[in-house]
Amino acid sequence: MFIYYGLIIISVVMFGSGFAFQDVYRRKRGSGIKISMEAACIGSFAGLIVLLAVNGFSFEFSAYTLLMSVLAALNGIAFTFCAFKALDYINLTLFSLFAMLGGMVLPFLQGIFFYGEGFTVAKGICVAFICAALLCTVERGEKKRGAIFYAGIFVLNGMSGVLSKLYTESTLPKASAAGYSIWIAVITVLLSGIAWLVLSLNEKRRAEAAEQVSRKALWQSYGIGAMNGIINKVANFFLVIALLHVDASVQYPMVTGGTMIVSVVFSCFGDRKPNIKEIISVALAFLGMIALFAIPI
Repeated sequence: MFIYYGLIIISVVMFGSGFAFQDVYRRKRGSGIKISMEAACIGSFAGLIVLLAVNGFSFEFSAYTLLMSVLAALNGIAFTFCAFKALDYINLTLFSLFAMLGGMVLPFLQGIFFYGEGFTVAKGICVAFICAALLCTVERGEKKRGAIFYAGIFVLNGMSGVLSKLYTESTLPKASAAGYSIWIAVITVLLSGIAWLVLSLNEKRRAEAAEQVSRKALWQSYGIGAMNGIINKVANFFLVIALLHVDASVQYPMVTGGTMIVSVVFSCFGDRKPNIKEIISVALAFLGMIALFAIPI
């Protein structure tokens, strides 16, 4: 069992790193819908290559796998767009709080209400601490302009876990965790690539001085996007494997609290450093994670 907890911890570090790469990409390339499609396509293509290598360059197929992969790909593309826009307004610490709280709450409730996972004292205390962590970040007069994007990353990141749980628990004929992850990457590349191409062709030309980007800078951005895609796809692959052995109501609080901690560490090295309230919120999230293992009931 410890190996699966180890996979979750590795995924936590990878998700936190991926959020940091996503923020760097946004600062270099912008946050419009065309750029978010560009990032989704490049990242998914790079992730696809790695996943194919892991799976021995073989494809598995079933109708159910294809259906769930389409839903997961659409969810992931929408999350990428909302993530880029949300990062225009908030720092990496707050971004991870909104995203990871959604990533915890929806699968947590799904596991308890639909899959018979027990609601223990430890799980309750963990959720209470992580919710308190989010409340610490709320301030009067905070900008509401980006509220729809905060809600978007909350719901869409949560739906990623919900779809993974639906897939792993289904008794219908389906591909393995690697096969499922590969199909998500393939469909994401196709959908986001087509959208990127259409948006690029229809985009009005701007003045060359404003539009021109050096080839070196462009390839650097693509490299960052590819690295983010590899990290994200492999981390999600690890979580799908772990879900076969660890309750969703345990796994996702771990992912939530851990990713928030990793993100605040990265924020300390960025331009928008976390304030005292944000640091307290991460400490509360960490205590919530500890509760899952320290409390026996």
